[in-house]
Amino acid sequence: MSSSDTFSRDILPTKEGKLPFTYQGETYETYYKVVGNLDSTAGVPLVTLHGGPGSAHHYLLALSDLVSPSPSSSSSETGTNAVIFYDQLGTGNSSHPRDSKAPSFWTPELFMEELANLLAGLGVSKKYDLLGHSWGGMLAAQFASAFHNKQLLAGLRKLILSSAPASMALFEQGCAKLVKELPADVQETLRRHEEDGTTDSKEYEEAVGVFYERHLCRVKPFPRDLVRSFECIGEDPTVYHTMNGPSEFHITGSLRTWSIIPSIPAISVPTLLLSGAHDEVQEECIQPFFDGIMKAGVKWAVFAESSHVAHLEERERYIRIVRAFLGGN
Repeated sequence: MSSSDTFSRDILPTKEGKLPFTYQGETYETYYKVVGNLDSTAGVPLVTLHGGPGSAHHYLLALSDLVSPSPSSSSSETGTNAVIFYDQLGTGNSSHPRDSKAPSFWTPELFMEELANLLAGLGVSKKYDLLGHSWGGMLAAQFASAFHNKQLLAGLRKLILSSAPASMALFEQGCAKLVKELPADVQETLRRHEEDGTTDSKEYEEAVGVFYERHLCRVKPFPRDLVRSFECIGEDPTVYHTMNGPSEFHITGSLRTWSIIPSIPAISVPTLLLSGAHDEVQEECIQPFFDGIMKAGVKWAVFAESSHVAHLEERERYIRIVRAFLGGN
C-alpha cells in the first residue's frame, strides 16, 4: 500500500476517554478513541460502529487511514478530519453490566441511545457521517431510519453499511448455504456440537475456524486487531450470547427476529454499501438496502478478494472507495 493512499494512525493526533451514559436510571461509561483533529471545522467526523455484537473497536482501527492530513483540500478523496471509534456497552473498555441485567436490557434501542449520547458528548451531533460494520451496520441502519431524536438525526450526512445484513433471517439462510459448501466432516462436527449444546468445545471452535477462514477473514494469519476484538467476546460473552447466541449460524438470541426491511425507505441520506464476494453476509442479505434506499442515493461496491472484513483484506481499495464517497457531493 502506497503512502499516497494511506496515512498511518501512529502519526495522527489521538484522543481517548470515557463518556458517562445514563440509561434506565443507571450511569455507565462508554470508551471512545478519536484519531485525527476533531476540533477542525474543515471536515466531517466519521463515527464507526463495531460488530459482534460485543467484538469491540480494535479490528476497525485500519479505518484511521481515512483521516486526511488536509481536510480542506479540494480533492474529491479527502476523507475525513477525524475517525471516532468506541466500544459499545458491555464490550472492551466500556462498562460491563454482565449478569446484573436481564436479557431484555440488551436491545438495539439501548445501543441507539448510547450512540446518541456519544454524538452529543463529543460535540459532533450537528454534522457527522456513520460507518457501521456487520452488527454495527445493522445498528447504524436502524438509527438512520427510526431514531426518535429528529434533531440529532438531522446531523447525519452520509451512511456507510459494511457487510451488514438487512435481516437476521436472510443472514441465517446465507450462512446455511455456505455451511453446506464446507467439507463433510466439518459440517458433521458443527451439527453434532450444536445439537448437543457443546458449542464451547475446542473441536467446535476449530470447525467454526474453517468457516471463518473462508467467510470472515481470508488474511492468514488473522490480523492482530481482529484477534483482539475476538478476545473481547471471549472475555465477556454477555452481549454476544444474549443478542446473537452461542452459534454463528443459528441465531437464538434477541436479534433472531430482527429486520430493518420495512424501515429501509425511511433512510434519507446518501448510502454506500460494501461487501465481500466471499462474505458470510451474502448479497441477498444486502439487496434490500440497495432496493430500498434508491431515492436517497445508494452505491454498492463488492470486493472480489474479500469476505467479511474487506477493510482488512483489501484495505487500500476499501479506503479509496470510502474516501471518495465521503469527499463527493
